[in-house]
Amino acid sequence: MADEVQKLSIPDLVAMKKEGKKISMITAYSYPQGLLVDEAGIDIILVGDSLGMVELGYSGTTPVTMDEMLSHIKPVTRAVKRAHVVGDMPFMSYNISIEQAITNAGILYKDGACDSIKLEGGQEMAKTVEAIVRAGIPTFGHIGLTPQTAGMLGGFKVQGKSLDAAKKVIDDAIAIDEAGAFAIVLEAIPRQLAKIISQKVKGITIGIGAGMDCDGQVLVLHDILGLFKRFTPKFVKVYANAWDYQLKGVKDFIDEVKEQKFPTEEFTFTMKEDVINELKKYAGV
Repeated sequence: MADEVQKLSIPDLVAMKKEGKKISMITAYSYPQGLLVDEAGIDIILVGDSLGMVELGYSGTTPVTMDEMLSHIKPVTRAVKRAHVVGDMPFMSYNISIEQAITNAGILYKDGACDSIKLEGGQEMAKTVEAIVRAGIPTFGHIGLTPQTAGMLGGFKVQGKSLDAAKKVIDDAIAIDEAGAFAIVLEAIPRQLAKIISQKVKGITIGIGAGMDCDGQVLVLHDILGLFKRFTPKFVKVYANAWDYQLKGVKDFIDEVKEQKFPTEEFTFTMKEDVINELKKYAGV
C-alpha cells in the first residue's frame, strides 16, 4: 500500500549522513515507549543497558543481564514500524571471547529481532566488532565515555580533553569504523574532537554530550521527559516535565477515591431494577 510505513534501513541512515541530514536517536525500553517514539518519527531507537538505572533501579549499567536486555528488546521491536532498533550488549556479554560475543550478539539480533547491536570499546574491541559484522550482524560502536567501564576512566566525566587522550579517541573511532561498524556513539567528548571524528570516519556518528557536529544525537527517553529524578547529566535537555504531570494524576486519583468522587455513574456499570430486587431477596439484604 502507498501509505504503508517503510522501515529505515542502514543504507537509508548512511544516506542521511552523506546528505547532511541529522539523525535522531532515543532510548526506549517497553512496548508503549516503542509505540510513542516511533509515532513521533524517531530515526533510531536504542534499547540501551541504561534500562538498568531508569527501569530496573540499579545504580549503574553493569548488573544488567542478557535476559533483562532481551525482555526489553522484544516488546520494543514488536511496537516499531519505522525506526531502526539497536539492541545494547550488556557488560560481560562480549568481553570474554570473540565466540561469546558472536553468540550473544546473535541472540539479541535473532531472538530479540533488533536491527543491529551495540557494544562499547575502542581499539581493544575492533577484532570483536569485525567478527560480529563478518557473522552478518550489523554493529554499532560506542567510544569516549563508556558507562560499562566508567570506573577505569575515572568516573562519568568528559573524555579526550588532552592532546594524547584526544588522539586515542580518534584512533578508537578509526579502529571501530574500519572493523565494519556502520555507526558509532560518541559520548562525553569535546565538540571539536567529535567534529574531527565525524569528518574522518565513513560510518555514522551519534553524539551524546559530544556537540552538534555529529551526524545525529541520542538521549535517554526518561531524561528528556523528566521521568528520572536521580540525576540529570549536563548534556541533557529536559523537554517535558512528565514526572510532575503523572504525579499530579496519581494524587488526583487518590484524592477522588478518598473523597468518594470516583467512580461516578459515568464510570459505572448498572443493572435493571427488577434484577436488583431479585438479587436482594436471594442474598437476604
